[in-house]
Amino acid sequence: MLTLTDILQTIEMIDRQHLDIRTITMGISLCDCADESSKKAAKKIYDKITRCAENLVSTGEAIEREYGIPIVNKRIAVTPMAIVAASCKDGDITDYAFALDNAAKECGVNFIGGYSALVHKGMTEADKRLIESIPQVLSQTNLVCSSVNVATTKAGINMDAVALMGSVIKKTAELTADRDSLGCAKLVVFANAVEDNPFMAGAFHGVGEPECVINVGVSGPGVVKAALQECKGKSFDVVAETIKKTAFRITRMGQLVAMEASQRLNVPFGVVDLSLAPTPARGDSVAEILEEIGVECAGAHGTTAALAMLNDAVKKGGVMASSHVGGLSGAFIPVSEDEGMIRAAKAGALTIDKLEAMTCVCSVGLDMIAVPGDTPASTLAAIIADEAAIGVINNKTTAVRIIPAVGKKVGDIIELGGLLGSAPIMPVNSYSSERFAARGGRIPAPMHSLKN
Repeated sequence: MLTLTDILQTIEMIDRQHLDIRTITMGISLCDCADESSKKAAKKIYDKITRCAENLVSTGEAIEREYGIPIVNKRIAVTPMAIVAASCKDGDITDYAFALDNAAKECGVNFIGGYSALVHKGMTEADKRLIESIPQVLSQTNLVCSSVNVATTKAGINMDAVALMGSVIKKTAELTADRDSLGCAKLVVFANAVEDNPFMAGAFHGVGEPECVINVGVSGPGVVKAALQECKGKSFDVVAETIKKTAFRITRMGQLVAMEASQRLNVPFGVVDLSLAPTPARGDSVAEILEEIGVECAGAHGTTAALAMLNDAVKKGGVMASSHVGGLSGAFIPVSEDEGMIRAAKAGALTIDKLEAMTCVCSVGLDMIAVPGDTPASTLAAIIADEAAIGVINNKTTAVRIIPAVGKKVGDIIELGGLLGSAPIMPVNSYSSERFAARGGRIPAPMHSLKN
């Protein structure tokens, strides 16, 4: 039974501590939309998405009003488009992307994810066509997000795909140079991608998912920071326990919204993704949590240990609150979307090398990092390979969302707007990775992948 204290705590979490439901994401299977004609397939895709997600936004807004809980984004994730497009041999694969964009606009959602390919062990013709079309698609659509999975623990790392993605990111940056290379903010390269991730740009509806499903992503860095302010000078045992209890409360709210949305839309509930996903707003920062734990500035020695504890405690609190915690669940460290990370990067305390170390112990990977526009495609590919190796060896999801901002150099700032925020241009290692990226082939799966 709820007590008055519980209710007041929740009000404070929402009103003063930036607690929100970051997203309600509807996953929709488009496997039945495949057709030999890209035009016919595109029409099927548009019709099915607009039919299934017709009431998604209005339902989310109604829940917001009734419960007073902000739901920042309403999103759609669909079957990886390379799978749907596989039966189309002659048509223009971009037809699929424009169908997604138009359907998303019609439904009123913020983003649609699933212009994706899964190429961790090799590429089909459809995979290759889709990947090569990504720069054009992201430069000509508004709401479409793209992802490519290039590695898994079971398969190893597809280095041909990694090298190709380095070039794709570079070209995407060039085609959106007039918007601070914004297209790259809608493109993520994965290792061990999950099928139920509600967060963009990496959301897609996996082939093991039902026809339609509701996944909810919760965010609450400000709530965790506020809770830790009551733990000054106390041991790490107390800090970890406090984070666990806070994560439990946050997840219960996500569970409530998820169940309510599921019931009203008559769509099965999938998972709550409990991820501390920051925003550019002051007080809604993962970096500030790390600083509250005790490091002077994010990136200082001790940051990785603090982040590891935070990530673990969040998961432990979340799984007690919901039977279906999934997605990426943990702490995100996107530089451009986190006011504290931006500050640390500007001060030189936070480098790409340090961020790479941090990705070993938290959710996702090198996220929303801006680098000089003249960074070679081979260097971008090598950064992807490094991050994929962390994911493959540690049997976790890692990813790279990197922005080689055309015309920008170290110290400059790019402005991406909204939740995407702004980012200082960070230096990359100047030594070449050309020969490394050019080898191609596959880095074999690690020994522990043979568990069966």
